[in-house]
Amino acid sequence: MNKLAIVIATAFALAVPLTPVAAMIETPEAKAAASDAAAIARAHMGETFGDRPLKPGQYLWRDGVPMAGPSRVVVSLSDQMAFLYRGDNLVAVTTISSGTEKNPTPTGIFRVLDKKPMHRSRKYDNAPMPFMQRIDTYGIALHAGFNPGHPASHGCIRLPAKFAAKLYGVTQIGSTVLIAA
Repeated sequence: MNKLAIVIATAFALAVPLTPVAAMIETPEAKAAASDAAAIARAHMGETFGDRPLKPGQYLWRDGVPMAGPSRVVVSLSDQMAFLYRGDNLVAVTTISSGTEKNPTPTGIFRVLDKKPMHRSRKYDNAPMPFMQRIDTYGIALHAGFNPGHPASHGCIRLPAKFAAKLYGVTQIGSTVLIAA
């Protein structure tokens, strides 16, 4: 079993107790598993897509990849990148914009709790959140939004609009999201 498979198995084992009421695990073990998954995803990105860095708002998506297995998203806040896997296959990678120091994005293991093709923020001036996928009970979500190449959100993970639409189409309620610092 390769290192990615071991980290994925560990992350899923840690995520087993997740329920709609307890939809996140922010323990040190969960954060370590998310960090390991992000490191492996970065290496896997180089193997899969090459070492060309992405500019803010860019993404790469492999068509024709077997879509067997559960979808999961790995987010690296330090790199401002997100990675989509289906089973053991890296399908896509994108730049993101996460929360600022004042409004940080939480780290750990989460599940997609709710999905809406168009949602408006209840906290922040009715701001649009296209292709919203909520991952906690406080309103943190993956969604399309401005992607300046650095943390700029109120805690959400902003994605390029076309990537957010495609991601919305392959994830499900219950899909795992691993967020590493």
